[in-house]
Amino acid sequence: MIPFRFRLEKVLDWRRARLELEEMNYRRHAAILAEVDRQDAEVQSAAQTAEQRVREWTPVAGFELDALDAFRLHAQRKRKDLAANRAEALRRLAAQQAVMLEARRNLRLLERLKERRLAEWRAALDKETEETAAESYLAHWRRP
Repeated sequence: MIPFRFRLEKVLDWRRARLELEEMNYRRHAAILAEVDRQDAEVQSAAQTAEQRVREWTPVAGFELDALDAFRLHAQRKRKDLAANRAEALRRLAAQQAVMLEARRNLRLLERLKERRLAEWRAALDKETEETAAESYLAHWRRP
């Protein structure tokens, strides 16, 4: 019997490569989201630290309070921008996840088809082997 050969092997390889690419893109989008979260935490920490330090000063001048208020407003605007960036990053991550899951589903579909074809080939091989063994056994008994 001829050896097993899956005719769609190149398509299967292409789908594997496609899945790897989509997983890489997903990780990239997740890293972008993590970076936005890191920046937000950094801005929040800087704002809290600045406010805490100004409160610890005993004589506080008016210009220092003005500077603190300006920094606080800057931090609020920056966090608002980061929140918008985070929402966009989440949206892109969800979209990329859908693409990645579709690529995974398509790959798994072809892998199942290959498994089914391999099982059919093995069954045919077993049947052929069994028939050959039966013919050999019968030929042994027919010899004088």
